[in-house]
Amino acid sequence: MEEHFIKQKAEALSQQLIEWRRHLHANPELSFQEIKTAEFLASKLSEIEGMQVEVGIGKTGVVGTLSAGEGPTIAIRADIDALPITEENEVDYCSKNEGVMHACGHDAHPTIGLGVATLVADLMKQQVMTKGTVKFIFQPAEESTDEKGLSGAPYMILDGVLEGVDAVLALHMCPWLPVGGIQVNNGYSMANVDVFQAKITGTGGHGAYPQLGTDPIWMLGLVLQAIHGIVARKVSPLEPTVISIGQVHAGTASNIIPTEVVIKGTMRSYSNQNREHIAAELERAISIVDNLGGSYELTITKGEPSLKNDPIVNGWILHTVKDLYPSFEIVHEPFGLGGEDFGYMSQIVPSAMFFLGCALSDGIKRDLHTPTFNLDERCLPIGVAILTETVRRYVQGEVKLLRDTTMNWRERILEP
Repeated sequence: MEEHFIKQKAEALSQQLIEWRRHLHANPELSFQEIKTAEFLASKLSEIEGMQVEVGIGKTGVVGTLSAGEGPTIAIRADIDALPITEENEVDYCSKNEGVMHACGHDAHPTIGLGVATLVADLMKQQVMTKGTVKFIFQPAEESTDEKGLSGAPYMILDGVLEGVDAVLALHMCPWLPVGGIQVNNGYSMANVDVFQAKITGTGGHGAYPQLGTDPIWMLGLVLQAIHGIVARKVSPLEPTVISIGQVHAGTASNIIPTEVVIKGTMRSYSNQNREHIAAELERAISIVDNLGGSYELTITKGEPSLKNDPIVNGWILHTVKDLYPSFEIVHEPFGLGGEDFGYMSQIVPSAMFFLGCALSDGIKRDLHTPTFNLDERCLPIGVAILTETVRRYVQGEVKLLRDTTMNWRERILEP
């Protein structure tokens, strides 16, 4: 059976995968600054027979393409940027770049992508894969945006990486599951991410004579109650929704009532309908200051769209896992209300992401985006095997999309 052959081939790559991952971990780079990371990935791809390599895609991204001739096209996406976090792990591959760390698995994702590329090339050479094309998308800037408010995925889409692609596969490290577990979910799985800023304005005045003016801090108290009531009373309990305020700025002295208060926060939702609903409710909540003697300005900046896993593509992954690793724990749950700019790709082409268990067995809790995040490297060949076998099944026609995916790509590019 080809799947068992692929599983063995992936395990044989284990040491190489560890070396690649540790190199990337030790040399992290922030969003849109992944120059050396891209050079490393491009150099490794160039060593693979038959690989076509493109650099500078989506600003600092890399794309590799392998083709066995006419047939379907599928893509693997791996994000490559790091976070502005100072690492606290005491390992010999600790970050060499002070204040920058791979704390979300973006060292493991491209490592697995390189592993899949290595195996796919081998399968094509051995004529186990006899048709079709596989694209390897190494995407920059998943974690942050540029001055235009765009992350890496929309830039890669604008540069044409999805043209002719039938489906896209991706994975994410999962520190809440051990090696031997995966998390999958059909449909909405990660959130729309919107950021808001509101300025509430009054007249201000002397702290000893509040009756002579209007106090925006007093107004803020009522506004906060109204905002926090949106999720509790204005949204269906069946709709995953979060509105959180992370910043409040006001005042210069203890005896001066300020003229304005600025608040900043985030809104998270799954459906587009609910996304628009909570934005309207947010404005309604803040507008109560109009009746309190104040005024307001509200700005909402839309970020990445929700990640929506295609159930057919997701099913390919799930069946592959069950065939390769029948004893694995499979958790069927959404991934939460975090953001993932793979959502840009998932609403243009049928796509699916799964979370791969990577927790170390030392009893220490290592969440994503923390200075102690690390992973059990035994997960690396597992990720390679799952993605490689899923790719093989699709290009060989063993699984199908069962619908036409032809579309005008340029017309489907998302709004910033």
